[in-house]
Amino acid sequence: MMKIVKADGVAEREFLGKLRERSGETDRKVTGIVSAMLDDIRARGDEAVQEYTAKFDCASPEFYEVPREVIDSAEKECDGALIAAMKRAAENIRDFHARQVQQSWLTAKENGVILGQRIRGLHRVGVYVPGGTAALFSSVLMNVIPARIAGVGEIIMTTPPGKDGRANRDILAAAAIAGVDRVFLCGGAQAIGALAYGTARIPKVDKIVGPGNIFVATAKRLVYGAVDIDMIAGPSEILIVADETANPKFLAADLMSQAEHDRLASAILVTTSEELAIRTDEELARQCAGMSRKEIIEESIANYGGAIVCGSLDEAVEMANELAPEHLEVCVENPMEYVGRFDNAGSVFLGHYAPEPLGDYFAGPNHVLPTSGTARFFSPLSVDAFIKKSSFIYYNENALRGVKDDVVIMAENESLTAHANAIRVRFE
Repeated sequence: MMKIVKADGVAEREFLGKLRERSGETDRKVTGIVSAMLDDIRARGDEAVQEYTAKFDCASPEFYEVPREVIDSAEKECDGALIAAMKRAAENIRDFHARQVQQSWLTAKENGVILGQRIRGLHRVGVYVPGGTAALFSSVLMNVIPARIAGVGEIIMTTPPGKDGRANRDILAAAAIAGVDRVFLCGGAQAIGALAYGTARIPKVDKIVGPGNIFVATAKRLVYGAVDIDMIAGPSEILIVADETANPKFLAADLMSQAEHDRLASAILVTTSEELAIRTDEELARQCAGMSRKEIIEESIANYGGAIVCGSLDEAVEMANELAPEHLEVCVENPMEYVGRFDNAGSVFLGHYAPEPLGDYFAGPNHVLPTSGTARFFSPLSVDAFIKKSSFIYYNENALRGVKDDVVIMAENESLTAHANAIRVRFE
């Protein structure tokens, strides 16, 4: 089921080369379709949004904007055990993200100069939540709670209606728990366009966050600049670094937990033990037979999964840093010894009892993570994503007099004489 490659400097490079190609180039046909939809929404607003909703999701949604009382009552309609679990997860997410909050600051110098930075939440944020077979209520918690902690003024959520015209009740319950202000039943590129440009009923936002299919991702890319976005997410991925102390049963289960997301998902094991790789492959075949998304798992692992057998854990660490995976599990005897050596990963899971789904749902760190190697320079979604910063400067006359010549000479050497004049004119 899973390819096993012995690292020799060549074989693993060929294997990883195919992995990097899985996302491919942006689909030009999709870009053209989405671009036309966005133009239509900008021109016709709610009318266009509702036409696309009828075409792609449901001909007659129960609501366009979900009434507040319906959102608030969703908790009572859901399974009580699920609501309790959501609330415990929400508390963990709040606790983790509250530690990320930055403070405004000010410093006054003896010469009369005052400098500082002001930090505040964005005015309005849009959160996109997929519906249908991928009703990701956990994404509501992960996207909304950090925004609330950051001090965002208003949070607008869009989610497609089901075939019955109603919102997914688990998603609405999560919206109530996390603190969403308004919910609109529309999905796809049309929802992104409505949030980016605003309509008569859907307010224009400053930033759009949340996962979606290729049409949603393409729309987010195209509206970037009119609004900010979280990131362009690619297919999900997990890389597990394991030594001989790892349990192949656990490893197989964790690899499948990501492979079931998408046929393009990547699930890679990097290990120092060939025997462990073989036993993990056997476990994959055994466990996969009972999975609801068996065909997706099998195709994902056949095309973009595998095991690489390295000569040492040092080699495995180096490979992990090169791949910069979205999720990195470190299933070795002493995982804390390695935590400072993994520089490129979205989220790191340490030890045999910290499987990736723990981070997806419950532990507290955000599950919105950089993919496709972008963990080399991108970070997970955080409170920082929902704030903006402004610096401020105060100089009195004497303070400016003391630096005027430096500013003037720098401006003149950039041929910006009006800049230099704005300094000189104050001392003529």
